[in-house]
Amino acid sequence: MNELNVFSGGQVQKQGGSLESVTAQMAMTRQAQEVQAAMIVAKRFPRDPAASMERILAACMRPSLAEAAQYEYSRGGSTVTGPSIRLAEAIAQGWGNIDFGYIELEQKNRESQVMAYAWDLETNTRQSKVFSVPHIRHTSKGDYPLTDPRDIYEMVANQAARRVRACILGVIPGDVIESAQRQCDLTLKANNKLPLDERIKEMVARYAELGISTEQLRGFIGKNVEAFTENDVIRLGKIYRSIKDGVVGNEYFIERMKESTAEATEKPQDAPAGNEPPSTQRGQKRAQIGLDDLA
Repeated sequence: MNELNVFSGGQVQKQGGSLESVTAQMAMTRQAQEVQAAMIVAKRFPRDPAASMERILAACMRPSLAEAAQYEYSRGGSTVTGPSIRLAEAIAQGWGNIDFGYIELEQKNRESQVMAYAWDLETNTRQSKVFSVPHIRHTSKGDYPLTDPRDIYEMVANQAARRVRACILGVIPGDVIESAQRQCDLTLKANNKLPLDERIKEMVARYAELGISTEQLRGFIGKNVEAFTENDVIRLGKIYRSIKDGVVGNEYFIERMKESTAEATEKPQDAPAGNEPPSTQRGQKRAQIGLDDLA
């Protein structure tokens, strides 16, 4: 395992047999030498934190990165947000002297053993996560095994990306990550050249491609689409990113939204308490329906 810990980049697949094992050992030895050389270079040319921070903030000023910078979903009645995979990669690249990625250690018994890692070569701070990826795709219509090598590769890459993100965030100072997120929020608000109604139409179209209707979006936000605010559009963008990055399952998300819409349509609304307007109660109730209790 120690040799695997210094292996950087690429993938190693041991499928049995002496030839594959020898090839894997040679690859690990070569990569270990490359990492050692990278650590020497990192010590000779240490990062300038101020310059690194400027690079990160400059990257966060790009609208394309800002749009994909954060995810959002609900769990147990609370909202979970955080930097996306794309933002974590941009931060690591701007911070410098960091090696990150994942290694497929082996495939056997219809599952892959994978290690994700992030390594600050300058401070020798390291995070790694070893996990299994069953070669099974879960859908709303049931589970089925993956046999196509490309499907297996995409499944492993998707699962590994989230662990790589967690490893990167584990070696980057927290204040750097928070500053990057704030800059991305400022970029989104300052660089939205399209009128709000056009951006709403664009967001609705994106969700339509995922099979999520306008009615379902209205049920989740708790108001008519025409009344969506800029913050609503930004929030929906984060949720959309969480689907695209695999933070939440697309099929489960769609089914949950369908169930939520059916519940909001079929169940009678509770009587308002006190002087609170009925429309406010309906909005609060609908806003709590949707992504709750995601595993």
